[in-house]
Amino acid sequence: MEELKEQTKNSEPKVIGADSETVVKLEHLKKSFGTNEVLKDINMELRKGQNLVVLGRSGQGKSVAIKCISGLLQQDSGSCLVYGKEVKDLSETALKDLRVKVGFLFQSGALYDSMTVGENLAFPLTRVLHMSDDNEINKLVEEMLDNVGLKEAIDKLPADLSGGMRKRIGLARTLIMKPEIMLYDEPTTGLDPITSKEISKLILTMQKKYKTSSIIITHDMACAKITADHIMILNDGVFIEEGSFEELEHSKNEMVQGFFK
Repeated sequence: MEELKEQTKNSEPKVIGADSETVVKLEHLKKSFGTNEVLKDINMELRKGQNLVVLGRSGQGKSVAIKCISGLLQQDSGSCLVYGKEVKDLSETALKDLRVKVGFLFQSGALYDSMTVGENLAFPLTRVLHMSDDNEINKLVEEMLDNVGLKEAIDKLPADLSGGMRKRIGLARTLIMKPEIMLYDEPTTGLDPITSKEISKLILTMQKKYKTSSIIITHDMACAKITADHIMILNDGVFIEEGSFEELEHSKNEMVQGFFK
């Protein structure tokens, strides 16, 4: 774990050029639940290798947007393209293939309580990728646990782990599929400041190691500062401003300023 921290500390800031490949594109995306119009007109691009942070208060629809990207929800109108393909139009088989490429880290970590840590990590390898070589599976499980600094937890149950440890295990289980795109839903919620910082640095390190493109949903400004290449701020169903952390920190928009005070 110390090695990972040192790698993060010494890494140069990454610059994502305007000519980088667009891997996710939302255009005029709208989504309502009954009479509640959550997303009113969303336009967003995620470029290859980029960490895009979406900031917003609770209940603003941040999680709804990434659930549309992963196919867990369908938009009412507008377009949600992943690698140029409209997600809601994908067949069941194509959607399963997409979900191998797109990793989703839920707030809770979504671990199976009755399985050990090792079994949790092996589950997607056997059930989704249909791997059967125990030696290869064990090697991948140990590699991922080593990445998140929890190799010694392989035989423990989720109930025996702290909140921060469960988040790390959830990240390891998602990354074991080697996704090309990562979607993080409030990855530091409920964690103390020190553990939140460790998780944020780990997200950055894993992104550099596995070359993922990531969307990070959060209202944790420390997490945003550590992980973001670019930030977009969602308010009342639309994006009101975007830019680097430093640019938004000096925004004249009162709503944006509220996040930095």
